[in-house]
Amino acid sequence: MQKFTSLTGVAAPLPIINIDTDMIIPKQYLKTIKRTGLGTALFSELRYNEDGSDNAEFVLNKPSYKGATILVAGDNFGCGSSREHAPWALLDFGIRCVISTSFADIFYNNCFKNGILPVVVTREELDKLLDDASRGANSTLTVDLEAQEIRGPDGGTISFEIDPFRKHCLMNGLDDIGLTMEKAPSIDRFEGATSESRPWA
Repeated sequence: MQKFTSLTGVAAPLPIINIDTDMIIPKQYLKTIKRTGLGTALFSELRYNEDGSDNAEFVLNKPSYKGATILVAGDNFGCGSSREHAPWALLDFGIRCVISTSFADIFYNNCFKNGILPVVVTREELDKLLDDASRGANSTLTVDLEAQEIRGPDGGTISFEIDPFRKHCLMNGLDDIGLTMEKAPSIDRFEGATSESRPWA
């Protein structure tokens, strides 16, 4: 998993409440178990017209936001079904951080397991960040995980809280497999001792 320490990038505003996982990636794209290639399906019902052409009004289709790596979204982001394809699609598109006032629990947990930082801020802080993000190509934010700060284009700073264990995992690029592999020497010693004491097992 890719480490997350500090990210500076264009922030796209998406001030819609209750963005569910079906809106993030509709069910017809769930046939694959590959984590790559899903970026084209991200927000497909919003991004594309019925004829398959780009919806020029959708924020991520606007030239100034096409390279966005941060999403500033409305309340209760990631609600709905517990599909891990949702963070996969965000990551494949290039989104490494989502900022909102609240997240659905399962989506929130899945973000950490896939190298995406979900940041919870207050309503007042979100309004300020949405204003920053409305500046198009000038809507650059820096999300510093080590300092637990978001720095805006005007120099303003917002602090955020995060669980220390999750912070450690993101900063070191550790998903569940990575965490297990950190314990490999202990696992090997246990298996060796078990083989000696119970050779029939």
